[in-house]
Amino acid sequence: MATNKTALLLAVLCLFLVSEIGMLMVEAQVQRPGPPKAQCGSATDCGPKCASRCSKSWKPEMCLQTCTACCNTCEGCVPAGPTASKEVCPCYAKYKKGRCP
Repeated sequence: MATNKTALLLAVLCLFLVSEIGMLMVEAQVQRPGPPKAQCGSATDCGPKCASRCSKSWKPEMCLQTCTACCNTCEGCVPAGPTASKEVCPCYAKYKKGRCP
């Protein structure tokens, strides 16, 4: 009799644990942010965009200089933030004259 109660209690606890894990996985998927969008606009906006792009650079002056050149060439398109993928701005990713940060 005690074994049946223990087995039933263990089964209920396992079901509770599985449902809790499932709910945590759903929450994690809902709260996951999407990839950053490109900051496109006019070439006159390159300063703030490149400041954001180069905010974590270990050589900020050089980063700002090359980013501004890339931004002007690419009509104001700069990947958002310091870690965004260059592929969000095709011109920025394909720029061959120098390496865009």
